[in-house]
Amino acid sequence: MWLVAIKMDAKQKSTESYSYEKAGVSIAAGNALVKAIAPLARATARPGAEADLGGFGGFFDPKAAGYSDPLLVAANDGVGTKVKLAIDYDRHDRIGIDLVAMCVNDLIVQGAEPLFFLDYFATGKLDNGVAERVVAGIAEGCKHAGCALIGGETAEMPGMYADGDYDLAGFCVGAVERGEALTGDGIAAGDAILGLASSGVHSNGFSLVRRLAADKSWAMEAPAPFDSDRLLVDTLIEPTRIYVKALLPLVRSGAIKAMAHITGGGLLENIPRVLSEGQHAQVDAGSWERPGLMAFLQSEGNIEPDEMARTFNCGIGMALIVEDLRADDVSAALAEAGEKVHRIGHIEAGVRGCTVSGLDGSWSATHNG
Repeated sequence: MWLVAIKMDAKQKSTESYSYEKAGVSIAAGNALVKAIAPLARATARPGAEADLGGFGGFFDPKAAGYSDPLLVAANDGVGTKVKLAIDYDRHDRIGIDLVAMCVNDLIVQGAEPLFFLDYFATGKLDNGVAERVVAGIAEGCKHAGCALIGGETAEMPGMYADGDYDLAGFCVGAVERGEALTGDGIAAGDAILGLASSGVHSNGFSLVRRLAADKSWAMEAPAPFDSDRLLVDTLIEPTRIYVKALLPLVRSGAIKAMAHITGGGLLENIPRVLSEGQHAQVDAGSWERPGLMAFLQSEGNIEPDEMARTFNCGIGMALIVEDLRADDVSAALAEAGEKVHRIGHIEAGVRGCTVSGLDGSWSATHNG
């Protein structure tokens, strides 16, 4: 037998019976969460994945997805301290979109179609209401990207997180047919740089945003100073835009030479990642209207222009490099797909890097390497 009853003398001290639940972990709550989020995962099903949860792993069939000789491309990421904003202001419903966006946008820039996604949700004590709201956002992001949510992990770790805190990580796998990956090999001097508008701060720079909010005592749940129709917190928490569905047809048609997802490092440091030696990107920051949110952040923090260009996306969430003669057609196709497109610069011969210049050359910042 597993258990043996022990009769104790009255003088003996009773021994407490320990359990996992008494230590702060509820297996029952975890099982209930899996049952609750299973329909969310099923709603993301696509060719190649059934999107059922509960097994030890998720299967995906690239052949069923239409690939004959695919290369698999993997990306993983988190949401950074933006998740703290979601926690502090009860904005759990859409933070999962950010998690998906940070991964799938990194895949599409390599020419890969996102196929499936797995998430990791870690907390001190599982609150199924909050967790389900977060996963609902993850599922919504997967639907925006056309990928299946095939699994994940929920970790309840008492003592690791303060009450109500949680953290997120995501892992996504995509595919591209062999020989069709975007490597930037065809980039040449004279190519145009197109910029796709961001939806806000996206998921980078939030340690600075939160520091400003605290130091300047921002009224987070009051109308934003630059947009009276929205609360300030909602402009900040707006999810990262997912560009996959708009870009994938153009990628497959060969219309795009290279792309850079504008994340940490901003325009200055991300565009050079797709360039070769002898290629330099010139970006004119006066070629698109600066969003009110970005102007607000710069003013509140007295942030120098070069610091803005390497910390925030400044209104451009994705940069595309295309042949100059195709720039108008690509812009028109993206506009029809719902994107706001700007012609923001060009490629020229020079030291590998990027220069971002202000209106009429009022300022400039360069990153080489």
